[in-house]
Amino acid sequence: MEAALLERLETAVARLEAAVASGASLASAAPRDLDLPAAADPAIVAYEEFIAEAVGRLNIAAEKIGGKVLDATKVLAEAFAVSKDLLVQAKQLQKPASMADAQGFLKPLGDCIAKATAMTEGRRPDYFNHLKSVADSLPALAWVAFLGKDCGMSFPTAHVEESWQMAEFYNNKVLVEYRNKDPDHVEWAKALKDLYMPGLRDFVKKHYALGPVWGPSGGAAASQPKAAAPTPKAPATKAPPPPAPPSAPLFTTEKSPKSSQPKQGMSAVFQEISSKPVTAGLRKVTDDMKTKNRADRSGVVASTAAAPATPEKTSRAGSFSFKSGPPKLELQMGRKWVVENQVGKKTLAIDDCDSRQSIYVYGCKDSVLQVNGKVNNITVDKCTKFGIVFKDVVAAFEVVNCNGVEVQCQGTAPTISIDNTSGCQLYLSKESLGASITSAKSSEINVMVPSGATDGVL
Repeated sequence: MEAALLERLETAVARLEAAVASGASLASAAPRDLDLPAAADPAIVAYEEFIAEAVGRLNIAAEKIGGKVLDATKVLAEAFAVSKDLLVQAKQLQKPASMADAQGFLKPLGDCIAKATAMTEGRRPDYFNHLKSVADSLPALAWVAFLGKDCGMSFPTAHVEESWQMAEFYNNKVLVEYRNKDPDHVEWAKALKDLYMPGLRDFVKKHYALGPVWGPSGGAAASQPKAAAPTPKAPATKAPPPPAPPSAPLFTTEKSPKSSQPKQGMSAVFQEISSKPVTAGLRKVTDDMKTKNRADRSGVVASTAAAPATPEKTSRAGSFSFKSGPPKLELQMGRKWVVENQVGKKTLAIDDCDSRQSIYVYGCKDSVLQVNGKVNNITVDKCTKFGIVFKDVVAAFEVVNCNGVEVQCQGTAPTISIDNTSGCQLYLSKESLGASITSAKSSEINVMVPSGATDGVL
C-alpha cells in the first residue's frame, strides 16, 4: 500500500517538474486526479485498511450463507465505501453551515441506508433478523455529517455507539437462534458486531473524534459540486445608468393627503368605539326567525345519508395495518407451517410437526392456535386478540407487531422475544421458568408463573 502511494506521488511530482521546465502553467500540468493528497491522508488510508479487514471478514461469512444475507452485506459494504469517499470529498469542500446545507453531500449515503431498509419492509422476509441488523446499523455511518456540538447530533464516537444499540437487539436474535444450529450465522453476527463495536467506534475515536476534516473556507460548497471556470467573454458596452429620481423638497406648505394605512394599536380601538354607536350593525330577530317557530327545524336527524363505502379490511395492532388476504393453514416445503388471516377461529391446531419445522403466524384476529408437538421456532406477527398454546420450541418464540395476545408455554422455550407489541399475557410452565425473556418498544406485558404452593397452578 505504501509503495503504491509513493509511486503515485513520484509520478505526479515528475509531471509537475516537467511542466515547469517547459514553461507551462501548474494548472494545466496538474493531472485530473489531483485528489491524491486527500486519498493519501493517513486517516483515510487507515480507514481503507479497516474496511478491507472488517468488512471483508463479514463478507466471507455472508458468502457461506448466501441469499438475502449476502445481498444485505453487499449493501453494507457499498455504504462503507461511500463513507470513505465522503471523507475524501470533505477535504476538498467547504464545511457546510448547517445540516440542511449538507443534504446534497450526504445523499449517496442516504441512498444506501434506504436500500437496506427497503429489504426489511413488506411481509416478513427470510433471515429478517439479519436484514434488520444491517439496516439498523448503517445509520452509524452518519457520523461523517457531524458539523459541531450545535449541529443537533452526538459526537461521532457516541453516535456510533448509539446507532449500534438499535441494531444489537436483532443481532442478538441471530446469535440466539443459530448458536446450536449453524456456526456460519454465528460467525456472521459476531463479525457484524466487531465491525462497529469496537471496530468503527475505535477508529472514529482515534482519527475523527471531532468529525471529518473539511477543506478551506474558500472552496466549493458541500451542497453542490465544484463548478467549472466560466469562459471569458468580450466586454460588453455598459448601458447608461437610469436618470435619478427628482428630489423632493424637505419642507412643503401643502397639506399631505391622509394615509391609506389604518391606525394601529389601542388608538384604533378607541377611535372605532367612539365613532360608531354600540348597536350599529345588529339585526332585529323577529318571531318567525326563532328556531322554535320554524317548521323546517324539527330537531330530528333524517336518515337519508348514503351508507359509507365498505373500507378495505384492516387490522390495527399498535401503529400498523395490514391487508386481509385468504386464510391459510398449511405446511410449505415440508419445513414451515404458515397460519395466515384466520379470523374468529378458536379451534386452530397443528398436530403433525417436528423439531425441524418452524411456525409463522400472520394477520390473525380473534383466534386461538394450539401446537401439539415440538418445533424449532414460532413467530407471531401482526395479530390482534390472538391466543397460542404450545409445548416445546428448540430456538425461540417471538411476538412482533401484535396487540392483545395471550401466550401459554406448556413445555420449554430457551428464548421468548416480544417486540413492538401492546398487551401481552405470557403464561409459563414450571419447565420454562429458565427462559430468557426480552422485549423492545412494547407495553402492558404480564408474565404469569406457577405458584410455589401448588404445582402447575398459576
